[in-house]
Amino acid sequence: TTTTTTTTDAPLITTTATTDAPITATQSTEATPGSQEEEDGSNTIVDVAVAAGVFNTLVEAVKAAGLVDALTAEGPLTVLAPTDDAFAKLPNGTVDTLLLPENIDKLTNILLTHVIDGAVDSSMLTGGAEETLSGNTIEAVVNDDGSISFNINGSNANVILADVDASNGIIHAIDGVLLPP
Repeated sequence: TTTTTTTTDAPLITTTATTDAPITATQSTEATPGSQEEEDGSNTIVDVAVAAGVFNTLVEAVKAAGLVDALTAEGPLTVLAPTDDAFAKLPNGTVDTLLLPENIDKLTNILLTHVIDGAVDSSMLTGGAEETLSGNTIEAVVNDDGSISFNINGSNANVILADVDASNGIIHAIDGVLLPP
């Protein structure tokens, strides 16, 4: 009998996502002794988003806006992370337009509207205003069924996966893109 063990430097995260279906994830943030995660502290918000495979548009936008360093910094930060399906709900061409160099300021404002300073897990979200790194305030709402949603300027996003830990904060996957005024 032969046993093979494969080890990677990527965070252990398993995701399943289909359009309009919930995302499920299991994750271990414990670094294997001697692994890259232990040596350099990777498993940041950006690392976890890349590994999840359902935040490709968000990662592309973060890179285009030059925010990778901000989201890999020590933190802690809380990111309300729109999934690829969330970005796909925007009108045709919106993402491509936002990624153009002349729209980077607008893109940066949108992305930073999804970032809260500090680690805010779902148990801390009891409803009310949350100030984001863009300076915009979003409204957190705890619905009757216990689910959490965020609102700003008429746009709404529901948390579909809460409390995904990263070395520098927390990610809450959301099903919409919050568009500030």
